Amino acid sequence: MTIKSSLRHTGFTDASESARRLSRRRVRHLSIQMTVGMLLLAVAGSWSGAEAQSTKGKVVGLGAATCQRFKDDVKSNAILRRDYMAWAQGFMSGMLASQPGGADQQINLNPVTYDLVSQLHFLEDHCSQNSALRFSDAVAALFQRLLKESKT
Repeated sequence: MTIKSSLRHTGFTDASESARRLSRRRVRHLSIQMTVGMLLLAVAGSWSGAEAQSTKGKVVGLGAATCQRFKDDVKSNAILRRDYMAWAQGFMSGMLASQPGGADQQINLNPVTYDLVSQLHFLEDHCSQNSALRFSDAVAALFQRLLKESKT
């Protein structure tokens, strides 16, 4: 089967049309992730400093899952790691936004010394040791770890 006949079989008339549709799908996916992130910022931004230490308030989305659910999800579908990490970054951004003015000046959510892969491993390890906790609690622990990282 040639590439052209393969594209016709999928409903595409040429490779450029296929690329445009793929690009549109990626833009839509990114738009959805950004919308979720903004919603998380709004929810997390309404917290007080005390609530940021304990995530027992209303948490929605992936963060409401237990650590056990997080472990099961990423074990069965590795792509979900990206979604959980995106949720975590949005949640921590909301925690930063709720801090008093200037308090977040020295905090980096993606420091060179503790990149996103290291952060994902932290969350996986933390959840392995604390299966009953909510994923948002693991993210709050990661936030504290990043605060320490920012001070070094």
